[in-house]
Amino acid sequence: MSERALRGTRLGATSYETDRGIDLAPRQTVEYACQNGHRFEVPFSVEAEIPSTWECRFCGQEAALLDGDEPEEKKAKPTRTHWDMLMERRTREELEEVLAERLAVLRSGGMNLAVHPRDTRKSA
Repeated sequence: MSERALRGTRLGATSYETDRGIDLAPRQTVEYACQNGHRFEVPFSVEAEIPSTWECRFCGQEAALLDGDEPEEKKAKPTRTHWDMLMERRTREELEEVLAERLAVLRSGGMNLAVHPRDTRKSA
């Protein structure tokens, strides 16, 4: 092929091959619907596991599979707070003991709270 034949074409952007003589993989079309009333179809391979939800191509909301099973509710872990995690590591008695020790250090003047060690400003 001469160079002139390719002039003006978008190389790599357009395929010049045809689909004639090619056997495509067996497909199935599945229909989804979102809460806004949009209905659309998505092609899947016959061997593919069909998801129960799909993003709506019109509005971006979650669309449910028509004539399909409801998605299983996932068990959510209860939210763990800092207090819950602390109580997993220590008992209440241990925490009160640590608190008493820290308060004793503060009251004895062992820690100077007026000057922070990272504070580089000069006191006037």
